[in-house]
Amino acid sequence: MTRPKERLVSVFEQFAGDALRDVWAFDERDFDELYVRPDVAERLESDGLDVARFVDNERYGFVTRQTYESLYYADYGYTVRGLSAFEQFRTFLGDEPVGVFASFDPADDCYDYAALHESIQSVAREFDAGAFAPSED
Repeated sequence: MTRPKERLVSVFEQFAGDALRDVWAFDERDFDELYVRPDVAERLESDGLDVARFVDNERYGFVTRQTYESLYYADYGYTVRGLSAFEQFRTFLGDEPVGVFASFDPADDCYDYAALHESIQSVAREFDAGAFAPSED
């Protein structure tokens, strides 16, 4: 498996198995659906979720990352949000304005998001981070 986006999805699949709900890549202007589990796709469609608007909200993370890195002595790593039906993880690939987010069914015990973040960054180092930008396969 040498395609960057496929490799990235495989990291999420290895991390969460059947609990993986979706994976999205985005930059400052566009986004790509990399994986959506069939039941989640059905729910997105039936609920009429405006995915573009949802991704726009994730783009605020570019500003958040810059803010945290200017305020703290540590680098920003990732954000996790707990929602009533799932958990969402977001991070950025290297120093490029390319991000990825995914959601997971809630776990009986905790996910190791730090390990996931390190696996994602490892994949990002294998390729130019721009290879993960939307619309570049």
